[in-house]
Amino acid sequence: MSQSEHAIEIFLQPGDFYFGDVNTRLRTLLGSCVSITMWHPTRLIGGMCHYLLPSREGASATSLDGRYAKEAMQMFMKEIRAAKTHPSEYSVKLFGAGNMFPGIKKKNSCDPDKCEISINTCMNISCKNIAIARTLTASNGLVVAAEDLGGNSHRQIAFDIRNGHVWVRKPVVIQASGMIESIIE
Repeated sequence: MSQSEHAIEIFLQPGDFYFGDVNTRLRTLLGSCVSITMWHPTRLIGGMCHYLLPSREGASATSLDGRYAKEAMQMFMKEIRAAKTHPSEYSVKLFGAGNMFPGIKKKNSCDPDKCEISINTCMNISCKNIAIARTLTASNGLVVAAEDLGGNSHRQIAFDIRNGHVWVRKPVVIQASGMIESIIE
């Protein structure tokens, strides 16, 4: 992952959204939150969101808030329209939704890799965030090229708009001689 001479690097905090051009690298750190990356391979534009929750509860707001998946997707669609592009032209990738409290078992919880999940059957925020990401991408005509969702750990994400590459770094637990060590790959 070499740094371009004129690239700007932006770290997204929870709730942040960014859409930009070829000279941008985006980074974030995810737990149960989700990042969606979108990249246009010919225009070399794209963006990333870092949402915390599927949707806003209660009163409606006057402006979009990137903390919520539904509103972050609206922000993406607004940028796609402004760029005079179509959602199907983007390479979309989904990351995050780690179960940060794996010791807490809830009734009807579901491993996202082994069963179909819906927002209504999920019993924890990680599961709900996965379900809404998949629902929103499909309902907006987006095709998911790759995903790294679920599990029991955090992730560091780096997205280079110059080439569309996304790097994921997460801890790996190795047990040796009764000791547990955490190694970052």
